[in-house]
Amino acid sequence: MATLLYRLAPHLALCREGDPYAAAPGERLLLLHSGGAFPLGHPTTRLCLELLQEALAAARVNCMLDVGCGTGVLGLAAAALGVPQVVGVDLSLEAARITRENARANNLGSMEVVQGSTECFRGPFALVAANLPWEVQLDKVPELDRLAAPAGRVLLSGFRDNQEEPLLKSYQERGWSLRQRLIKPFHHPELPPNLSFTWVAWLLGR
Repeated sequence: MATLLYRLAPHLALCREGDPYAAAPGERLLLLHSGGAFPLGHPTTRLCLELLQEALAAARVNCMLDVGCGTGVLGLAAAALGVPQVVGVDLSLEAARITRENARANNLGSMEVVQGSTECFRGPFALVAANLPWEVQLDKVPELDRLAAPAGRVLLSGFRDNQEEPLLKSYQERGWSLRQRLIKPFHHPELPPNLSFTWVAWLLGR
């Protein structure tokens, strides 16, 4: 299996645990135990990481919530990039366990991991990230809106371009606007060549 590497910054890269990659001098390597619905190699994970970089470069983020953290990719990346308080939450006990192990293995003790629902948090968070399937995204709109700070931002992915309209409308009704949109076409080798779909990621602001 080929090495799966994502360079998040000139000095920081993410890699699957066990892949044959050696960090260069001065480079930090985050090794991630794989698993979850949207692992490191998934297009939506890559889109989220790109938007996360840009969001952190545009404005300081003092606290972030990673909803449905899975293996903790987004939260761990944020912590490694300097966000002082990062919280990951997932309904899955196994996902929470893997995220904790990844945080411990990469010496990112600043990331707190909770097994449960977002309803256990009061907020607010300067940045709320959620890479979740479309049906879950629709259901979580009021909750993510509640958890985000008044001047906060929301980073979303896990859905396709033909699913955007009702989700965006729900956020716009709550005062959010689309600040940035990234897409990545996806083609599956087992599907007919003319059948494809496009993954989408958003950064929203009020």
